[in-house]
Amino acid sequence: MKKFFIAGTDTGVGKTVVSAVLTLALQAYYWKPIQTGLAEDLSEGDTVKELTGLPSCHFLPSVYALQAGLAIDQAARLENISVDLARCSLPDVSSSLIAEGAGGVFHPLNATTTLFDLIKKLNLPVIIVCRGTLGTINHSLLTIDALRRREVKIQGVVFSGELNSESALTIERWGNVRTLFHLPRFPCLEQAALVQWVADNQAKILEGL
Repeated sequence: MKKFFIAGTDTGVGKTVVSAVLTLALQAYYWKPIQTGLAEDLSEGDTVKELTGLPSCHFLPSVYALQAGLAIDQAARLENISVDLARCSLPDVSSSLIAEGAGGVFHPLNATTTLFDLIKKLNLPVIIVCRGTLGTINHSLLTIDALRRREVKIQGVVFSGELNSESALTIERWGNVRTLFHLPRFPCLEQAALVQWVADNQAKILEGL
């Protein structure tokens, strides 16, 4: 039974697709504690469900489901809500769990707390999702350093999309982390392609978990 928190170096780095890969590989529960942007697109939970094809019972409801596609604190204010971390307790599940964060690790939740506070409260090992392209070294090392300063366990990093292998090696060396796997960019991201990729790479995915 393995449980991880999926954090990113930024918004749009591929956390949701990586979460789908891990949810499928582990046959895990998926949970996004705080969700935004429901008025504009499918939720991340819906996306993971579509990509994995797993039954609905694998998908746990968000504690907060906010309509605006903004930072959490901004979206919450539009609905006259203040995110209360006391409500964000780790689900009691008897199987593996993938918990997906929002944005980067300094993402504000309200006037006084950030995603760091949620990560510390849940106390799960963190998997960091990084871009593999130019600019990833600085973002990744800053994220790693910030998590370490807060004594958060880092399980490893996953590179998403196009990958510069020298950048990955630099992050491994300077950040003292392992690359768990590289998730390539799919020409057409759909369930059949993702399920086949996970099946072909199952051993590699599970090796570092």
